[in-house]
Amino acid sequence: MQVEHVVCAFCGCVCDDLTVTIEEGRITGVKQACALSKSWLTGHTAEAHEPAALIDGQPASLDQAIAAAASYLAAARYPLIYGLSSTYSEAQRQAVALADLLGANIDCCTSVCHGPSGMGFQTVGEPSCTLGEVKNRADLVIYWGSNPAESHPRHFTRYAVTPKGLFTPTGRKGRTVVLVDVRPTPSSRAVDIFLQIKPGRDFEVFWALRCLIRGIAIDEAAVADTGLSLAQLGDLAERLKKCKFGVFFVGQGLTQSRGRHMNMTAAFMLARDLQSYTKFAVIPMRGHGNVTGIDNVLAWQTGYPFAVNFSRGYPRFNPGEFTAVDLLARNEADAVLVVASDPASNFPRSATRRLAQIPTIVLDTHPSETTKIARVAIMTATAGISAAGTIYRMDNVPLMLRSFLPSPYPNDEEVLSRLVAEVRRLQTIGQGGD
Repeated sequence: MQVEHVVCAFCGCVCDDLTVTIEEGRITGVKQACALSKSWLTGHTAEAHEPAALIDGQPASLDQAIAAAASYLAAARYPLIYGLSSTYSEAQRQAVALADLLGANIDCCTSVCHGPSGMGFQTVGEPSCTLGEVKNRADLVIYWGSNPAESHPRHFTRYAVTPKGLFTPTGRKGRTVVLVDVRPTPSSRAVDIFLQIKPGRDFEVFWALRCLIRGIAIDEAAVADTGLSLAQLGDLAERLKKCKFGVFFVGQGLTQSRGRHMNMTAAFMLARDLQSYTKFAVIPMRGHGNVTGIDNVLAWQTGYPFAVNFSRGYPRFNPGEFTAVDLLARNEADAVLVVASDPASNFPRSATRRLAQIPTIVLDTHPSETTKIARVAIMTATAGISAAGTIYRMDNVPLMLRSFLPSPYPNDEEVLSRLVAEVRRLQTIGQGGD
């Protein structure tokens, strides 16, 4: 059986033109997919290879696991809900409802990747566009602090570099592609101009470009520590002003280096300055399939994109105080619900140690480092393969995921909805209700 127009939920590109072949309950072939997508899709089957749930490492039924998870969460004084970047938005909405009910903190993978991007555009605004506009209009494409050849393999060919568009009929020949990074990467072989800057000097480079664009004279000594010459910066500034439509694709090289949200603020301000000369946009290179989606869901339900606290009965936002890593490292969270994420594999040791010390509940599609230390682990269906719902592309465009391979496990929305109901029941009993 072949399924066409499949939407890939693996990375932020969310390509929607895949064709999947299914034989005997297993995905055996994928067309149009990149290597990352193909590996992810062909690893799935309709068979149940893992128990429906584990409680303290022992197989358990789904009902038992939901009851145990709800009791841990309801008894906690300062619970945390984390992850949600690899599930669909209907499930994310249930997670926000659960956080509200518990008076919990809710945080997502944004806080450890593109959180500084959110803080930057909260400060000065976000000049953005869709990937369709990039394909059809952009004649200057700049990747800054990202390596799409490895992280987003189809980004070049499907959206930004080689495709022919309405106002870019020659495709690659009509575009200038620039890469700004601290070292050569596989992406640097595919661009026209590679600018190697010194680590931690992104802010200074952005500010120098703002000066040059505004006609403010600067000397060579002012940019000596950036790794770029004044001539290189001057050439880039002229290209920025003279293009018809330009876009910065910014990666974690900006958000996870010295400067963080100030780097992103500088990028947004540079794009804003350029509106006096041409059309320019900034798009963060989001990693996980629906990490943009959880930002949107949290924002339209709470007003904030990540690190939200409900302990006072209303949402509050404060990165550094309510972000997951900080809550765990300070030993403040006393129960954690992890959804579609694996923090134990990438969080700092102090945070991972805390995960092992307190009741940790995990909803995931496969065993992971986090499920190994979880008190309760529940297997769920994979979004975009066995669970249908809404996903947001990196440019904030929503697409619909399809379910084309049956799963023996429940989906995230179902489990989270049951957790909401069970926690509400326990709270009612605790308040003296029937």
